[in-house]
Amino acid sequence: MYCLWCQEEIVPEVTWTTIFKIQGDQKDFCEQCKSKLPFIQSPTCPKCCRPSPQEQICPDCLRWEKHPLANTLHQNISIFTYSLFMKEVMSKWKYRGDYEIIYAFKKEMKQKLHQAFQHKELTIVPIPLSKARYKERGFNQAEAIANFMEKPIVHALERIHNEKQAKKSRRERLQSENPFRVVKDVFGHVVIIDDLYTTGATLHWAASLLKQHGAAQVDSFTLIRS
Repeated sequence: MYCLWCQEEIVPEVTWTTIFKIQGDQKDFCEQCKSKLPFIQSPTCPKCCRPSPQEQICPDCLRWEKHPLANTLHQNISIFTYSLFMKEVMSKWKYRGDYEIIYAFKKEMKQKLHQAFQHKELTIVPIPLSKARYKERGFNQAEAIANFMEKPIVHALERIHNEKQAKKSRRERLQSENPFRVVKDVFGHVVIIDDLYTTGATLHWAASLLKQHGAAQVDSFTLIRS
């Protein structure tokens, strides 16, 4: 098999524990590319997973405590920081259509979700794309992540406009109107899935609606914390 990023051949050590993975044509990064992955290290903010000294609540989350959407999103869990390497990876994955790159993170995503929520009963809700954005990319990156979680998935939200959040300033994101509507009620413990946590605006808007429509607790799970 070949590295999903640099295309170098990966020649794994053949043992009884790896032979079935080899036969299954497992998709992954090579060890050199894996070494570039910027895993989030403790201590982190207990609310959003951003690196924070002594696990203090970060300035972003302190601002959210004063926002009208305070207490809608219980906690965010992320795996990586937004390094230059991760920006390149995400650009190739999302904007240049290299869908298979996400397979390199499958193991880490499943382990992190299990560690964060253990054996709790969860309903997964991926953040939706607009129809225009979906047609442009050919897939929804949040749904791609959700498909690895091995939990029930409910497409409870619909995007009501297609403005690109990436083109908005921090202030514009925080002052924007809710871009979603609920198309299906969800109950119990809900985990929203997205690729990137930047200001948290998208996830807080989604959480506020889900709590209005039956969710008892809403957390979020993102691949990256910017």
